[in-house]
Amino acid sequence: MNQSDSSKTSTPKTSKLYIIGAGFAGRSLAREIRRKGIYGEVAAFLDDDPGKIGSHVEGSPVLGPIDDVAALLQPRGIDLAIIAMPSASRERLREIYLLLTRQNFSSIKILPDMGQVIEGSAHLVQTREIDPQDLLLRKPVNIGLKESISYLRGKRVLITGAGGSIGSELSRQLLHGGASRLYVFGHGENSIYEIDRELRLLQQEGVGERATIVPIIGELQDPNYMDFILPRIRPDVIFHTAAYKHVPMMEHNPVMAVKNNVFGTRNILKGMQTLDESRLVLISTDKVVQPASVYGASKRLAEELVLAARHPSNAYMVVRFGNVLGSRGSIVPLFKQQILNGGPVTLTHPDMRRFFMTIPEAASLVLKAGGVGETGNLYTLEMGEPVIIRELAEQMIRFYGLEPGSDIGLDYIGIRPGEKLEESLHDTGEVTAETAFPGIRRIAEKPRSVDICLLYTSPSPRDRG
Repeated sequence: MNQSDSSKTSTPKTSKLYIIGAGFAGRSLAREIRRKGIYGEVAAFLDDDPGKIGSHVEGSPVLGPIDDVAALLQPRGIDLAIIAMPSASRERLREIYLLLTRQNFSSIKILPDMGQVIEGSAHLVQTREIDPQDLLLRKPVNIGLKESISYLRGKRVLITGAGGSIGSELSRQLLHGGASRLYVFGHGENSIYEIDRELRLLQQEGVGERATIVPIIGELQDPNYMDFILPRIRPDVIFHTAAYKHVPMMEHNPVMAVKNNVFGTRNILKGMQTLDESRLVLISTDKVVQPASVYGASKRLAEELVLAARHPSNAYMVVRFGNVLGSRGSIVPLFKQQILNGGPVTLTHPDMRRFFMTIPEAASLVLKAGGVGETGNLYTLEMGEPVIIRELAEQMIRFYGLEPGSDIGLDYIGIRPGEKLEESLHDTGEVTAETAFPGIRRIAEKPRSVDICLLYTSPSPRDRG
């Protein structure tokens, strides 16, 4: 569900709402609910803070501790719960969710732990149905989003692939940066329509600051178009997220993988030669390390292009990270669909493992790196320990109240073309160094794996006549 859909509800106004968490986020939601006259009444807040328990917040009682009170609730089938605890740990969220699922709530929503929520701008439109990715893996790094993207104030920002998972989350978070213009670029009409509509709804509901949103339907693979569009919109910062990235799919379509991922990046770099004081941040992947797939090899070439780019006043950098939970084509939505269909959950190998982080965390760290990074540098995001995919599948099955093996089977289908058992964030010979910023590391030494000069400087077909 898009965040824009979360503001729509069929919940009757006679229903009762329980808000878990009586801090600033819960209070903000209660005020908005009362002002808009939706959901009916806020029956109570639930909180663990002894200083709040027994008091009234926004006209509603604060009950607690949460574990004791939640077990005593007797909600009707039309009543709703919203977990408004953006700074809570994954473990605590899991405990609260399990308590609430034992009750008869019509739905359980959550206010995600994005940086902009933590910094005091919680809005009802940001709530959504709770999902496995909200409860799995580690607690994301909180980087202080508003301060981190202050470098974008008054700037023109372009996001390529803005309809995709990372691009759309970058766009949402960029609403808080004070950018003058936000160009959402993609070649898919429907995906750009959706993110454009969502961003405008978020603004309408008071999320972030005013920025002029400009949807652009365009094609990175067309050098003539990129030469046309970049000098006209003159972006100060470009976040290049657009890529064909489905590993098995790209094994069957290598020409388009290279055309889009490599030459699309080259077309941006060439178009940037007409710009001054512009900054490009390329989003890369751990699959570039000793690549075993067409996708990984194409992104490795894209990295080399960006790191080799030179301009007297422009800056070019790369941010590399692993998988993100819930992205299009990733395993979490696939596992969810398989579980809800009764199984089996398909796995490639019992020992396969991957790095994971949430989409909001990845986007926040990319935005941070874009501000503090220096031209010609490659950065990696701190991903924590790799996750065994089998264990992730088992956790998801239990999230839905089922048991792996007995209720939902596990079916091993074998490693697919282009896949490896494990990925790494840095290659042999790449030495990482800490930066002053938590969650971001720099590749201090990076051997050049290919001579990129021909690819970067060779004339395009139109130049050859």
